[in-house]
Amino acid sequence: MDLSFGNEYEVFREEVRDFIRQHKDKQPNPAEMLSEETLAWQKLLIENGYHSRTIPKEYGGYGAEPDIIKSRIIAEEFSAEQINTGLSGQGISMLTPVLLEMGNEVQKLQFIKPTIHGELLWCQGYSEPGAGSDLASLTTKAELDGDEWVINGQKIWTSTAHLADWIFCLVRTEPDAPKHQGISFLLFRMDTPGIEIRPLIDMTGKRNFNEVFFTDVRVPKDQIVGKRGQGWLVANAILGHERGSLAPPDVADARLNGVIDLMQTETIGGEKLMANPVYRDRLIQLQGRAMALRLNDMRLLSARINKNQDVKLAAMIVKLMGTELRHEIEGLAIDVMGEIGLSYEDNPYVRGNGSWQFQYMFYLGLIIGGGTSQIQKNIISERGLDMPKEPKVAKSS
Repeated sequence: MDLSFGNEYEVFREEVRDFIRQHKDKQPNPAEMLSEETLAWQKLLIENGYHSRTIPKEYGGYGAEPDIIKSRIIAEEFSAEQINTGLSGQGISMLTPVLLEMGNEVQKLQFIKPTIHGELLWCQGYSEPGAGSDLASLTTKAELDGDEWVINGQKIWTSTAHLADWIFCLVRTEPDAPKHQGISFLLFRMDTPGIEIRPLIDMTGKRNFNEVFFTDVRVPKDQIVGKRGQGWLVANAILGHERGSLAPPDVADARLNGVIDLMQTETIGGEKLMANPVYRDRLIQLQGRAMALRLNDMRLLSARINKNQDVKLAAMIVKLMGTELRHEIEGLAIDVMGEIGLSYEDNPYVRGNGSWQFQYMFYLGLIIGGGTSQIQKNIISERGLDMPKEPKVAKSS
């Protein structure tokens, strides 16, 4: 039985390998998010079709036709060599595909190219202190005053708000409409007068989140995606892309390859960890889960091309299983390193620039962020398995 993809795809695989051999020394340090090296690497990836592959050329992408197998080959080869796959983030992974689907031509031409090339950084204005899991309860309001929206309210857990150039933001524009029907989706600059940003330091010791306050922030009325009061449709599309982007299977594969490298070098009593049956069993279990996620990802790719399947729940599975898988992969690496695995930041014994420890704590947060695992399980069970809804506790009088 021949399980190869065929000659055309084997030729393409060799092209990918040749690119990696020629250019792998140019890849930037992942910690330097917006350095000149990072932007140059992003441009190189796009020009060769290894990032933004199917985004049309007129919007700054490579312009290739969708091909599931070629996408899989790129992912496999980059993961095998642990090659930097380029920028992601909220603007690239979440906003860009929604603009391609729902934005007008002016918005596509204005925002997509600088976003995918890393020249424009975005943050997401969704969660509020009283509207987290129940996002549709948001109260940040926008009132139309002539040709401008006037925004007042607060957002929380806003990743990269202190670095972002622009924000895509959910606001309530129809206060008397049912809560899912009175929301609009606005785009505006983060240096607009009236915006205040306060840091939230998480367990990694970094400023990964922020509180954002809006006081009479004035935004041109045409900076809206979709129709007024129908922002929940846009929001749901964004959430679908968010759930699929928080823990992509390709990165999990690359991290697993890094764990394998550690297990081939780290020792206990002079014996490599790879020879230890307990650690090897943990590794194989994680590899099996990563394979399942990878196959689910191919299903999602197929659905995007065929456009005849509803895969919203399949995307939720990526978020639910992917974040938990990444947390366990990083945890295995820390255990493999033994006492050295406890080192962090400027400790002279730290391995991999401390990425294992950082990602371990970061993904513990992502199990909660972007919709907690418990919320994801409820939605999957109710909408995917037709199980009864979770009973609501009656309010005391």
